[in-house]
Amino acid sequence: MTGIAVIATMVAGCAEAGRTAPPASGATRAGEASASADAAAPGATTAVTPGSSGSSGSSEAAVPPAASATAEVAGVEGVLASMSVEEKVGQLFMPVLYGPSADTASGENQARFGVDTPAKMIARYRPGGVILFPWAGNVKSVRQVVALTNGLQKASPEIPLLIGTDQENGKVSRLAPLVTPLPGASVIGSTRDLSLARRAAEVTGTELRALGVNLDFAPVADVNLNPRNPVIGPRAYGSDPKKVAPMVAAAVQGFHDAGIGATAKHFPGHGDTGVDSHTGLPVIRHSRSQWNRLDAPPFAAAIGKDVDAIMSAHVVMPKLDPSGDPATLSKPILTGLLREKLGFDGVVSTDALDMAGVRKKYGDGEVAVRAIQAGVDLLLMPPDYREAHRALLAAVASGKISKARLDQSVRRLLTLKAARGLLDRAPVADPAEAERVLRSAEHLKVARLITSRAR
Repeated sequence: MTGIAVIATMVAGCAEAGRTAPPASGATRAGEASASADAAAPGATTAVTPGSSGSSGSSEAAVPPAASATAEVAGVEGVLASMSVEEKVGQLFMPVLYGPSADTASGENQARFGVDTPAKMIARYRPGGVILFPWAGNVKSVRQVVALTNGLQKASPEIPLLIGTDQENGKVSRLAPLVTPLPGASVIGSTRDLSLARRAAEVTGTELRALGVNLDFAPVADVNLNPRNPVIGPRAYGSDPKKVAPMVAAAVQGFHDAGIGATAKHFPGHGDTGVDSHTGLPVIRHSRSQWNRLDAPPFAAAIGKDVDAIMSAHVVMPKLDPSGDPATLSKPILTGLLREKLGFDGVVSTDALDMAGVRKKYGDGEVAVRAIQAGVDLLLMPPDYREAHRALLAAVASGKISKARLDQSVRRLLTLKAARGLLDRAPVADPAEAERVLRSAEHLKVARLITSRAR
């Protein structure tokens, strides 16, 4: 049995273990206060203790885990049973909405959604979440972002939103310069210190949560195998899967210490390519055994730490799926490898659907349908939202996507929301608290410590 097969056996069927409501800011979840961040991670050698940026042990010890899990499942099933097909389809989407506030009118919103404000879009389509970008006018100041996230949540009173962003730090930092300028993954990886990977993620997660963001599209779990890789490079923890995997596991633990969701990306691995999937369709010719050895370990390690979501890659791996479809649209990869081999039953998100790598063969409506058929749960940034939405409604009505398959994805999304305390009501971010937490002296000290230990 290969090393990855051993890992898959260990984590299969346990992706939901330990999913409880988030602790108070900075506290670890029940059962994790003394857990090593390298548990179940291949190649891990260093024990990790909670970082100094707020971890102080679980605040949920009085709630038996079995009782908490039972209540969570009951809550998810109750919400699911109350939803219409249109509401369920809405949950599958995470668009970009334009403007600095929920009530800001924008021509972009009108052109894309037929309404002028983010709040009206949410009321009309009931999306499962929203992703924030500076170029969409979403990021101006700390108080503005807090008001925006609070306003977005207010527009979705029935089921709170996942509010996500790509805050990897380093090269990809959507909330700069508001947040602590932490080094990117390659710098953290060079320290070979798992506790620093965990502390960096906890700092980031704590600051995101203070802003009202509850899901980070991080950490990068790719192994940067090609030194000419134009899209991953320093975003990865390194080029050795035995060293990258425990770093990824530590980062997932750090995000959970802060009480927010983490996303490992880009499955099945974007590290060995010289093509940027934003502008083209990369082809990676790894054999199944090479994938087991080189690409899979960090994802298996993330699953072993109960990662909330895994993002697909718009890459073709013909030895894993000879169809020529990118992994985002590949059932053999997303269902066969990710769900069945690695045992992941959390949320599978696409990478951005406006990228060229996923739009080579099919129209925007067909891409959305094929992604769900492949095993995706969350459709990120569809370029033609109304066409994708219409296509999914038609696919469900025709039986091309069964109602049972639709329920699978919605159930996973609701479970993620329940795990982060978002199923009943969204937390309200406090602008004064956010200003106190972001770029605090304690967090800046962590950034300096990582830089000082880089090799």
